[in-house]
Amino acid sequence: MPAKWVRTFAERRPGVDVELVDCAAAEAAALVRSGTVDAALGRPGVNAEPDLALIRLYDEVPVVVVPKGHVLTAADELTCADLADESCLLPLDDVLGWDARPGTQLSHRPETTADAVELVAAGLGVLVVPMSLARLHHRRDLTFRPLVDGPAAPVGLWWSEPTSELVDEFIGVLRGRKAGSSRGTREPVAKRSAKEKAAARRERLEAAGKVPPRKPKGAGEPGARRRRGGR
Repeated sequence: MPAKWVRTFAERRPGVDVELVDCAAAEAAALVRSGTVDAALGRPGVNAEPDLALIRLYDEVPVVVVPKGHVLTAADELTCADLADESCLLPLDDVLGWDARPGTQLSHRPETTADAVELVAAGLGVLVVPMSLARLHHRRDLTFRPLVDGPAAPVGLWWSEPTSELVDEFIGVLRGRKAGSSRGTREPVAKRSAKEKAAARRERLEAAGKVPPRKPKGAGEPGARRRRGGR
């Protein structure tokens, strides 16, 4: 998703570079506050940041990461009830903020999601994470299944007010503003009146030969004009 937004922004503002900075979810808001970045993708479902502006962009599907060949891979989708007999890993950088977790939570909490994935590969338990994190830490010996009744993982964009012109335009891209929007370009595109639109349409039809060209104003047949009071 970030790459898609950057491409759209680049089309509207050629010559302006956008640098994508990798960071942990827990660090995103702090980077915005410090001015290190202009805006940051974060997870508002876990970290409330009342001093920052926020757009909620989309919700991620939670998935269960398991070893290939695990009994849970027999189903295309899983429910919390399917995890009742499983040992579940909960890393310290968990982003779901899920209180009522199914299964048995292991007492050992790995420091990062990457560490938890390593433990899943070792057969020590299963892991519930947003789909993007399962893909980020993909391994050939692991797979995942959607957890249909698990908690959605919202993703949003944080920034500080007031914004610069460029940041505001980038936010407009994420909001879906069109390029001609008054908030999406430096110079708003003036709207044409109904009369101007009709005249432009007439010109197109004349150019295509679909209607006869109009006579210039004041033009008439030679000698057809009569003076008042004349003979």
